[in-house]
Order: sequence, then structure tokens, then C-alpha cells
Amino acid sequence: MAKPNYSYEKRQRELEKKKKKEEKAARKAAGGDAGHETSEAGEGLQQDSEQASTESTTAPTSDASPPGAA
Repeated sequence: MAKPNYSYEKRQRELEKKKKKEEKAARKAAGGDAGHETSEAGEGLQQDSEQASTESTTAPTSDASPPGAA
């Protein structure tokens, strides 16, 4: 029976890791950290919606009379 060539298997794993790393670097360079900005933008949208909900619950100060009173 033949001996397994561990050096070959290791080299193939290393090449696969290198390929994945290069693809990731290319995506990062092309996208400009698009994935990271997306998560921050999602948080920002969530914060904006929270601020909007708190602003909508506060009554406007310029119109003090209720809508049916006029």
C-alpha cells in the first residue's frame, strides 16, 4: 500500500487558504469595506428611527392648541 503524501495535502490546504485570503482582500478593496459600512448603516438607521419615534411622540411647541379646538 502507498504512503499518503502529507506534504502535497498540506500544500493544497495552504493554496486554498491563500486563494480565499486573496479573494477576501479583493472584495474588501473593491467594496471599500461594504460589509462593515452596511452594519454601521443599519445601526444608524435604527438610531434614526428611534429618534424619529421619540420626536413624533413629543408635541410640537409652535401649535399649542388641540386640533379640534379651532
